[in-house]
Amino acid sequence: MTGLFALCIYSLMCTLDPYTPDYQDQLKSPGVTLRPDVYGEKGLDISYNVSDNRTWTDLVHTLHDFLAGYSPAAQEDNINCTSETVFTQESFGAPNHTKFSCKFTTDMLQNCSGLVDPNFGFEEGKPCFIIKMNRIVRFLPSNKTAPRVDCAFLDQHKDVQPLQVEYYPPNGTFSLHYFPYYGKKAQPHYSNPLVAVKLLNVPRNTEVDIVCKILAEHVTYDNTHDPFEGKVEFKLKIQK
Repeated sequence: MTGLFALCIYSLMCTLDPYTPDYQDQLKSPGVTLRPDVYGEKGLDISYNVSDNRTWTDLVHTLHDFLAGYSPAAQEDNINCTSETVFTQESFGAPNHTKFSCKFTTDMLQNCSGLVDPNFGFEEGKPCFIIKMNRIVRFLPSNKTAPRVDCAFLDQHKDVQPLQVEYYPPNGTFSLHYFPYYGKKAQPHYSNPLVAVKLLNVPRNTEVDIVCKILAEHVTYDNTHDPFEGKVEFKLKIQK
């Protein structure tokens, strides 16, 4: 009886595709994360004083540490991709029976790369934040148009100027050639594409709520049960 059970398990294992994750969340839309990420009692809550570098040094270090995985050396196993269309790979053409992954390097974030300004704008009160979409195997955010980030004050009052944002890469887009993602075994060197946002006119000494949404055909951001699906919200207070 034991032998028969073992044979059944063996037969089952032979039918499993090693390149398909054993467990996949039934997510239709990706979650969104923010760096630097500082959590308060009610979610992401970032506060610092431009005149006191002790209040923002750790935030800057968090960004440098996070972007270390996007250095040219860290990305050397990935390829340069220039097409603005989805990168469908039916075969395993990369070394060791894997699929190719596209490079994403820190310099693509330009003024928010930490290369031009090692303090990421925190010292001048125009901080950079990095937006990342979580991975979903074989997910396509859009068929033809690259998904893009759009940030705004959560409660836009008539007497407050709209949030001014610089986006990097330009237009705040995630190029379609980073999609679809085929899983860790198929793409062991895959790195999530990033978008950096530089906030230019956050009022001083006032706590504001900011929301950054992913605008794309197959991304939703109105799920009341998951506040991080398709968007990220955070509180920000810049003192002087």
